[in-house]
Amino acid sequence: MAPGNAGTSDEGGDGVAPIRSVPVGRLEPAEVVELARQEAADLVVVGPEGPLCAGVSDALVAAGIGVFGPSAEASRLEGSKAFMKQFAARHRIPTADFEIVTDMAAAESEIRRRGAPVVVKADGLCAGKGVVVAQTEGEAIAAARAMLVERRFGDAGRVVVIEEALVGEEASVIAVTDGAAMLVLPVARDHKRVFDGDRGPNTGGMGVFAPSPHVGPELLARVEREILRPTIDGMRAEGRPFRGVLFAGLMITPAGAPMLLEHNVRFGDPECEALLALLDGDLGAMCASVASGKLDRSAVRVAADRSAVVVVLAAAGYPDAPRAGDVIHGLDAAAEVPGVVVLHAGTKRSAEGIVTAGGRVLAVTAVGASMGEARERAYEAARRISFAGAHFRTDIGASVIGASR
Repeated sequence: MAPGNAGTSDEGGDGVAPIRSVPVGRLEPAEVVELARQEAADLVVVGPEGPLCAGVSDALVAAGIGVFGPSAEASRLEGSKAFMKQFAARHRIPTADFEIVTDMAAAESEIRRRGAPVVVKADGLCAGKGVVVAQTEGEAIAAARAMLVERRFGDAGRVVVIEEALVGEEASVIAVTDGAAMLVLPVARDHKRVFDGDRGPNTGGMGVFAPSPHVGPELLARVEREILRPTIDGMRAEGRPFRGVLFAGLMITPAGAPMLLEHNVRFGDPECEALLALLDGDLGAMCASVASGKLDRSAVRVAADRSAVVVVLAAAGYPDAPRAGDVIHGLDAAAEVPGVVVLHAGTKRSAEGIVTAGGRVLAVTAVGASMGEARERAYEAARRISFAGAHFRTDIGASVIGASR
């Protein structure tokens, strides 16, 4: 694991190979290639969007090393929201009406033309924080100014997408593809806003449940037909074939139509935690088959007898100014809850023990025979963990099982 965190050091045992965390710098392409050569790696699985957009996969392929993750050109689906919207328009993929602007005057004019609510998106990578669903024109103009004038997101905000605000039920549909064939995984439902009831600013994701009952077989077939397949075929036709994980963030309108909100080029967090908890089989074999250009659909199987719920524990001040260095207590107690694994994100080891080292600190992942059981287990484990300023949403999955917040 590179760079790893406090949760990725494992001594192995029971037939499982040990895991080593290898400190690296910025995960630049040349650095990753050198590390892969030192390790004599057969396969490199690239998780984050930053290295993918920077061309880590291209560098590994050029070095003759197997890689699971799309090229830099294919990663533009996530790396540039403007590119994604224009691509969707070219290939008639249903998405919200939009306009691309590069200066404040044009942004304000477009916002006033559309009225509120309206969505303002920074073009580049912003760790899930570059999208503002503005409820007033003033809020939208302030968001555009923060991106275009104040450069809150640096070069990622030099171009801004302004689009209509869609209403409905969100869903995350994720497919693994070799550039032609695809394997569609269970539908997940993410919770982006930081507070209960979908209040507060957007985050990288505060929790998720899967499978989502909001997308049945007929609707999922429509998503494949209208969104996933045109994306995969369109990327190949444009000379940027997509190999890896294609993530479609959707809005299901009240009329039952799927609309593409965004594409990501990786599993997504916390969707990844829930989806992998629902898979049996050999994940490594599946990734290797994609790297070789021939997807092996039989490598993994979706468990039909369990559901998954993930609750994210965030640091004090998240998402605006997360605090680091708070000692985390109760990890062992949380892991004792049946069906639970506590996955680390922003953590590190210190003389005081395991401490916070990022905005989203832990992902408490629980499986159960039903959504209700998985949810109960996730929250039981989350309540056993404590650190100064810790906060988490208490309504993940509540809408599905009719629970009150």
